Amino acid sequence: MSLVARHLEASGITTIVVGSARDIVEECAVPRFLFTDFPLGNPCGKPYDRDMQRQIAEMTLDVLESARFPQTTVQTPFAWDDEDWRETVARIDPEKLEELREMGERRRALQDETRAARVRTA
Repeated sequence: MSLVARHLEASGITTIVVGSARDIVEECAVPRFLFTDFPLGNPCGKPYDRDMQRQIAEMTLDVLESARFPQTTVQTPFAWDDEDWRETVARIDPEKLEELREMGERRRALQDETRAARVRTA
């Protein structure tokens, strides 16, 4: 999404990214970024919390209108209910580590095969 925003900006279309992966989005140098310190997949607020979602949408429009400098980042004031979400959301069970490693190796091998097939047919 960040690279798409940069491409659109280069074409004269104003953009703002609303997201939760601050380090990644800022590394991509998007012009405007509204950061929510929430689990991935929830940048616009908690499910079913319409008031919070509306406030985040309003903040998004405010930042879009008011940002004066390149690579502006604004953080929302909201907090996720479960303060331990960082420990539980992306937790990898140590017993599953080897299985996950093997799955990743199989996925990368399949991606390599797919790329090689595209090169052969091109």
